[in-house]
Amino acid sequence: MSEIAGSIWWMIVALGVLVTFHEFGHYWVARRCGVGVLRFSVGFGKPIWSRRDRHGTEFAIAPIPLGGYVKMVDEREGEVPAERLGEAFNRKPVLQRIAVVAAGPIANLLLCVALLWAMFVIGKEDYAPVVGRVDGIAQQSGLRPGDRIVAVDGRAIATATEAVMGLTGAAMDRRDVQLRVEDASGNDISRRVYTSRLPAGFDEQDVTGALGLRWQFTVEPAEVRQVRPGSPAAGTLQVGDLITAIDGQAVDTADTLRPLLQKFGARGGEVMVEVEREGSRLALPLQPQRMTDPDTGAEFWALGIALGRGHAPAYDALQRYGPLAAIPVAVRQTGQLAADSLGMIRRMVTGHASLQNVSGPVTIAKVANASADRGLTWFLQFLALLSLSLAIVNLLPIPVLDGGHLLYYLIELVKGSPLSERAMAAGQFIGLAILAGLMGLALYNDILRPVI
Repeated sequence: MSEIAGSIWWMIVALGVLVTFHEFGHYWVARRCGVGVLRFSVGFGKPIWSRRDRHGTEFAIAPIPLGGYVKMVDEREGEVPAERLGEAFNRKPVLQRIAVVAAGPIANLLLCVALLWAMFVIGKEDYAPVVGRVDGIAQQSGLRPGDRIVAVDGRAIATATEAVMGLTGAAMDRRDVQLRVEDASGNDISRRVYTSRLPAGFDEQDVTGALGLRWQFTVEPAEVRQVRPGSPAAGTLQVGDLITAIDGQAVDTADTLRPLLQKFGARGGEVMVEVEREGSRLALPLQPQRMTDPDTGAEFWALGIALGRGHAPAYDALQRYGPLAAIPVAVRQTGQLAADSLGMIRRMVTGHASLQNVSGPVTIAKVANASADRGLTWFLQFLALLSLSLAIVNLLPIPVLDGGHLLYYLIELVKGSPLSERAMAAGQFIGLAILAGLMGLALYNDILRPVI
């Protein structure tokens, strides 16, 4: 399946699952409150499939998979027969209306917990938060290769993904962060990372890179992956050779080899390349050659080889729990993710985080496809995050969203009477304008900015 087709397919699957649960929450509570439900639709547009149950509710699937809705008996939506007035949503007590509206986001919140529970029971594979290379701020903060991060600001960390989330929040808040690390010798040490020193406009999508921190799993070994025909290495080095030293200076990664080649190439003459090949250690003389980067035009010394694995390294961290033990872990993780999401919204509103973090359907589709490619547990985590985001966004006090309706009903509960139709109409207009702005920003971030 191509990347485009895969992105579209997995986005449809994701939104189909999440919208179905969201609308089922509204539907289930509405029925318990005696509200008549005319239609339960997944997707928008003319139904491509539908059926009616014995209660007269039409269940439908429509071709535009970007949402869904539950249509209830409501005098504000059209004329209601006298015999069904008792089922009208608008005639129900305000607390029942609040319960019906809140049920959708609550269903997504519960789904998030269920998906994370399934992920932990199956076993979530990830990478260990072990430092591979440091420079810049990370080095100034005392981090060293081999350090394993075990806590960020007191929050226990088991994976590199969790560590990145903690560091990103601190960086956006412009505050230093306290790390607890276990060094290569097993000593428990506290490190203070000076994230407040990051320059204005740093890449919020790559905080670890801006700090000068590279994880161990991202550090490429100095293993020969390709030998270019006609290059200095042709006929001498072989695919699979692990370069260990150049003229007696140790080489532990691909990054350490490149500057050594520039140094010895500029000196002139041959260099002695030490390699490990099929269990044997060899010393091979080679003459670095001056080459030109076809993209930038920059000249550099090289041997004519490509280094690295050529594939993603194997996962080295696993989060797995039994069915009962996974329940509190999933609940705790949902709480942490909710706090992080609300923190991101707060930062964007206050200007501490870039609005580039607002994503739309294109980004959702790409992430859906990428997570599906990485395996079931990664896709379950993606669904959980998206379900939680749907719950939080729907609870924002923006008219036309569930949160806007809840705001209306809470005002009604306080003042003892509904808002006027004029006030609600004005709120709907404002809500549509806000949503249009957010959708435009999301599409800009998705499509236009990468082109510019």
